[in-house]
Amino acid sequence: MRLFVGIGIPTDIRERLRMLSGGVPGARWVEPESYHLTLRFIGEADRPTAERVDLALSELSAPAFELALQGVGQFGTGRKSRALWAGVATSPALAHLARKVDRAVVAADLPPDDRNFTPHVTIARLKDSPLDRIMRFVAENSLFRTPAFAVDHFTLFESRTGKERAVYVPLVDYPLAH
Repeated sequence: MRLFVGIGIPTDIRERLRMLSGGVPGARWVEPESYHLTLRFIGEADRPTAERVDLALSELSAPAFELALQGVGQFGTGRKSRALWAGVATSPALAHLARKVDRAVVAADLPPDDRNFTPHVTIARLKDSPLDRIMRFVAENSLFRTPAFAVDHFTLFESRTGKERAVYVPLVDYPLAH
């Protein structure tokens, strides 16, 4: 199974993200029910590894917090742009949670994540999208912002690949302290 740890996006915020969809040829827009913020990608894991990860995450303690999405951007450059995303307003609590999740995954005998944590919600995957349309999308939506929403848990997800898109199945929710 292919696993990652993330934060689901509330329905009202998903609707705001969905309203960004459109205007970029070659973009495959993410379905609103699939919007999430990845805290830690794990990748392929067998059942014993998944159970170790679950146990380590269940022992994690961190406070609940509020989070707001802010701005948009892209991953990749020029003709190699590969994704559009909504950014996250600066949140020390989110960065703290991401560090704790990474330490828990490492405690489950997996390697540490060697990439910098860049909190975002992917809204589209790009393939051969014209650079001018990507840049126009980013400029036109640069002031995008959502109200803050409560983050009172995080989730271990399984990513199941389908014919058209991956489906993200929540396996276990882990509460954050109030």
